[in-house]
Parts: sequence; C-alpha cells; structure tokens
Amino acid sequence: MTTSELTLPQARPKKDRSRRVMGAGKQLHAGPVTYLVLTVFALISLAPLVWTAVAASRTDRRLAETPPPLWFGGNLFKNLQAAWDQAGMGTAMFNSTVVAGTITVATVLFSTLAGFAFAKLRFRFSSVLLLLTIGTMMIPPQLAVVPLYLWMSNLGWSNQLQTVILPTLVTAFGTFFMRQYLVQALPTELIEAARVDGASSLRVVWHVVFPAARPAMAVLGLLTFVFAWNDFLWPIIALNQQNPTVQVALNSLGTGYVPDQAVIMAGALLGTLPLLIAFILFGKQIVGGIMQGAIKG
Repeated sequence: MTTSELTLPQARPKKDRSRRVMGAGKQLHAGPVTYLVLTVFALISLAPLVWTAVAASRTDRRLAETPPPLWFGGNLFKNLQAAWDQAGMGTAMFNSTVVAGTITVATVLFSTLAGFAFAKLRFRFSSVLLLLTIGTMMIPPQLAVVPLYLWMSNLGWSNQLQTVILPTLVTAFGTFFMRQYLVQALPTELIEAARVDGASSLRVVWHVVFPAARPAMAVLGLLTFVFAWNDFLWPIIALNQQNPTVQVALNSLGTGYVPDQAVIMAGALLGTLPLLIAFILFGKQIVGGIMQGAIKG
C-alpha cells in the first residue's frame, strides 16, 4: 500500500468539514411566503391598537352607526383632552409610573437573588422551598384579596400606593424564571473561580451573577412592568379615584348613564402609550439581550 493511499482517506473528512462550515456560515434569506406570513401576523397584532385610535378620533354617535368607521376622524385631540380631564390622567400616570417602576426593580432584583440561591447554592430544604414557591402560582389571586385588604387596613395603608406595591415586590414566577435561566447560563466553575480569587458573596453577585443574568433580567423586567401597569383587580380594591393608577382612572370613564365610548377609547389609548414608548426605547436592548443569552446558551 502506497503513502498516497494512506493519506487520502484522512484528507476527505477535512474537505467535507470545510464545506459544512462554509454552508453553516451562509446567511439565510427569507422568501416571499415568509414576508407574507409575517405581514399578516403584524396586521392582526396591530388591529386592536389601530381600532382604538380610530374610535378615539370619532364621536360617540358615529361609533354607534353601521357600518363602523374604518379610518381616523378629526376629534382625536378633543377626546384625548376630555379623557385626560375627566379621569385625572396626570395623577394616574404618575402613580402608575411609581408603582410599576418600583415593582419592576424590586421583582427583578429579588427574583434574581432568589433564583441564584435556588440554582447554585446548597442549603437545607432547598427543594422543598422551591416546590412551595412554585405551588403558590397555583393559588388563584382572588383568594388572597380579602385577607390582603384586611392586612393593609390594619397597617393604615388604605388608598395609598404602598398598598399596591408591597404584595408584588417579588413573584414566584420571577424566582422560578431566573432559577431556570441561571442553572444553564451561569457555570458553577465561574463562581468557584471568583471564590478562589477572594471575592465576597456580594462581589460574586454583582460581578458574576448579574452580568450572566442580564438577558433574563431584561425579559423579566419588561413582563413585570407590563403586568404592573395593566393590573386592575387589586388597585381598584385598594385605591380610590382621588389617588388612582391608570387602570383605576380609566374605570371612572365607563361610569354614568350613557358612557361616551369615544372618550373611553381615548383614555385607553393614553394608558397604552407609555407601554409603546417603553418598548420603542428599550425593545432593541431587550431583544439583543435575549439573542445574546441564546447564543451563550
């Protein structure tokens, strides 16, 4: 057997491997069917928001006609001003910003710390505590309304923002979400290396855990902010019209013998705008964080 016959079978896998690498590095291009499907889904997703804006720009009489209006009218700013004045949206916007912002920061911080403890630390009854934490998600929140209201009343916090903030400073979903992410995204060897270098627990959390958990923290922060901003059940019970959040203020627009549907839609549009602005400003960073976490995983 010659030397060329021995080396030839070894050279072929290298050639095939290079072809596979070149094929994997090629950029994929979407076809017309993909663009059509994405366009349809985008239109379906935007339809409720567009209809809200159309209805907010019309009169209540025009909305009651058949067929309903399909394009914008000329009463948008008038209805927005009426909704702003009738519902006290200035105070409501400020209160919702404080409530949603505080809940988001606290939930992300505490859930990340708890998720790190469940994911990487070893302590007694950790599995039992994790099961109890997950089990709380199976309890309907309506069952806690009465005892929670009595508790807040005994503290003298009726009709105050801390009544809405305190019960949701940390969530079982956030803890479980961060725990599942950190199990895969945070290598134990990295924590041990930081310990060997003499890092304290606080430095490990700040310089190791938080950077590794940043993509999941961004996603959890967005979900928490949206949930806190749109929360209606507990704020309508705990607060009144003198100190409302946005959802409580919007509830006042639907009262009366004949509610003005155009003004209600204008109020709903006002309540939605901050969420749209937040996603426009931070959506790129959030999506980038998700992709970064997916690549690292």
